[in-house]
Amino acid sequence: MRQHCDEAETQLKLTEDASRSLLEQAESLRYERQQVETQKSIVLFFLDRFTLNEDDIEAITSREISLVPRFFSAMNKTERIQSECRVLMSGEDGPTKAGLDVMATTFSYLEQGYDKIHRWLAFQFRRIGMESQLEVTSVMREAIRRLSDDTLTFLAEARQSALLALFLDALTHGGSSGLPRPIELHAHDPIRYVGDILAWVHQAIAAECECLESLFGLSGQARMVGAVRTFNGSDEEEWVKELLNSSVVKLCVPLKVRVLRTVRAQESSIVSYKVANLLQYYMLTMQRTIGDQSLLSQTLQEITGVSYTSFFDSIEAQGRALHRIPLDLDDPSVSPPHSIIDHAQRLREIMQVYDSSLSEGSSDPSEASMGFRSILDVMVDPTVTMCAAAAEEKARLRPRWDRAVFVLNCLGYLENVLEPFSFTEDKRQAIRAMIEERVRLLEDAHYERLLKDASLGDATHTLKTRDPATPLARLPATAPDALAHALSQFSRWLSTPDVIASPRLFPLSSALLAGQVHRGALRRLVHAYGALCDAVHAESVRGKYVAGSVVLGRERPFGQVELLRQIVGLEDES
Repeated sequence: MRQHCDEAETQLKLTEDASRSLLEQAESLRYERQQVETQKSIVLFFLDRFTLNEDDIEAITSREISLVPRFFSAMNKTERIQSECRVLMSGEDGPTKAGLDVMATTFSYLEQGYDKIHRWLAFQFRRIGMESQLEVTSVMREAIRRLSDDTLTFLAEARQSALLALFLDALTHGGSSGLPRPIELHAHDPIRYVGDILAWVHQAIAAECECLESLFGLSGQARMVGAVRTFNGSDEEEWVKELLNSSVVKLCVPLKVRVLRTVRAQESSIVSYKVANLLQYYMLTMQRTIGDQSLLSQTLQEITGVSYTSFFDSIEAQGRALHRIPLDLDDPSVSPPHSIIDHAQRLREIMQVYDSSLSEGSSDPSEASMGFRSILDVMVDPTVTMCAAAAEEKARLRPRWDRAVFVLNCLGYLENVLEPFSFTEDKRQAIRAMIEERVRLLEDAHYERLLKDASLGDATHTLKTRDPATPLARLPATAPDALAHALSQFSRWLSTPDVIASPRLFPLSSALLAGQVHRGALRRLVHAYGALCDAVHAESVRGKYVAGSVVLGRERPFGQVELLRQIVGLEDES
């Protein structure tokens, strides 16, 4: 019995030992299974996190699926996988084969996705290139955001061709319904022709800029009308700036050719100036809109410079032509000749154009004056020179013709032409100085004429030039009989209308100047009469002039200077 028990116990121990090995093996297998399950979960999570599913792959690679939200979602996921994988590969263990495989796969899908966006945008831009306006959609904006630089070339080329075609169509065909009419129909009217061309370009640039800003998500930026457009340096703003500049590359050549052809064909200085002024306005507008470094702004600046050069050549030629026009020797008139009037009228029209171009409060008087100074120098200075030179020549051939009044009338006419415009102040002051100098000379001549007409010329001249040691009574002009006769003639002259106004000064166009000259001469006449009376009285007191008081007091003004002032109307100056 014991033997059987021992055998059973031994067998039980053997069985227990065998079972323990199986249990240990089962436990090991269970642990390995858990490890495998964990690895499986990790692999599944990795595959889910770092691989694309079939729907994503189809959305990216399939030609049948367009750029829809599903496509952009798949692209976002692919970019996220690539970014996270790049972070994992930068760890301490370095890149792994799985990481390299994921990077290669996602890169391949991204390339296919970008190529799909590229092809879609190229198609859209080719279609847009045939239209006058860009229709910006959210899909297009998102596609542009993803490709950016790669699509600028396509868009620029498309818009270049589109704007050129539209410009040529506007020139030769007009609107689709016949309105507006072709711009070329107005080629005979240079101001309207150039204005229509520049207005079309301005409108096209404004529409282009608005659509490009919308395309790149810059629509929210507000800008006052006429304000300078500022670029803050962001990528989107640089793209807009580059595209605006590139879009007008093909447009600049026909624009430049047509405008310069029109500018060079003009013979009228007024038309040339109006065209130049119009070009300058649009040049400044384009510089505010797309910058002064853009090709269109530089083209307009070049055209404007040529236009102003043509204008200055025209007015300089007119100034030279004035010197070749002689005054009519048989014309007794002292009014400005037709050549000066026509020249001044052209100047007035040019000044009106310049005055209208000055915006309210935008420029101070000094700037406005500086902007027009060169034109005044070219147009006014030759006119002044011509007046003086032509008057000198005519007076040499016709001594009885009144040169001084003629020059004053011409200068006064020029001053009146300049007067309504504040920016001509400097030139008006220069002309006013010339007028004052001419008035002084005319007053001298008029004074000498009055002395002669009043019969006091010889006596006054003798009084100024005599030897102080020689008594007046011994000089022919101031002897008692001669002086009495002269004073009698003077008294009769005081009763004539010439005292009030001199016929010689009637031709003066300015009644104010005529009055100024006449009063100045009368004032000097009164002074000369007073000096003569004082000299006679002084010698009478010394006994060197017999009956001096009788000679002076025989007729008006009876040797009384104050009475003479009243007679000639200068009592207020006593």
